[in-house]
Amino acid sequence: MTLKAAIPFIGDLPLEHIHMGTLEIFISARKKSGLKNSTINRDLTIISRVLILAARLWRDKLGNSWLLEPPLIQFLKSDNRKPYPINEEEQERLMRELPAHLQAMVLFALHTGLRESELTGLQWSEEIRNLNIFKLPGHRTKNSEDRIVPLNTTAMAIIESQRGKHETFVFTFKGAPVLRINGHAWRKARTRANLCQCRVHDLRHTFGRRLRAAGVSFENRQDLLGHKSSRITIARLKLRS
Repeated sequence: MTLKAAIPFIGDLPLEHIHMGTLEIFISARKKSGLKNSTINRDLTIISRVLILAARLWRDKLGNSWLLEPPLIQFLKSDNRKPYPINEEEQERLMRELPAHLQAMVLFALHTGLRESELTGLQWSEEIRNLNIFKLPGHRTKNSEDRIVPLNTTAMAIIESQRGKHETFVFTFKGAPVLRINGHAWRKARTRANLCQCRVHDLRHTFGRRLRAAGVSFENRQDLLGHKSSRITIARLKLRS
């Protein structure tokens, strides 16, 4: 997809004419489309990789490299914002401004640390009711590993409040699954609560920060947040059997 996006800007240029100067129009267009610097840097990484291969590995029929020397590709300054875990007072302000269906999802995220896509795609078939957990399949998690999501009393109460509303999906609005939290209603509520710096992903950061404040070990925090781990626990072995 990256090279396809770059073709209209540099596709007709000889390899030796591709450098930071000729890439400026491409970079500018990507910025105008609303992409972050981190995303554009991923584009530049792939373009740089192709140029390096053209100079050092790939050869024409005569055995000559396609490019004498790869140009230096400079990456853009990171524009990633720092995490913003919210405190209890900020949580109350935000919750008051959210519609009911988003209140349930946000509160669930704050008590489970689920990513937005994991939350919006949560299905009843993933529930193991007698264990009070959900088991997310690897194709729905960031690290492609099955994820165990234990539910505390607050999360369980939210699940019970959603039960029976939809045959497949846990979180719905007007009979249809909620496709995203970060929509118009979220942004308006965030503004009214004076929390414009809070992103949906910060709910996950809040969960992690609160686990740490409660004295939960680093290893257990990693498991609860669904980070990749080489440790195998008895619970995981039991669930796999």
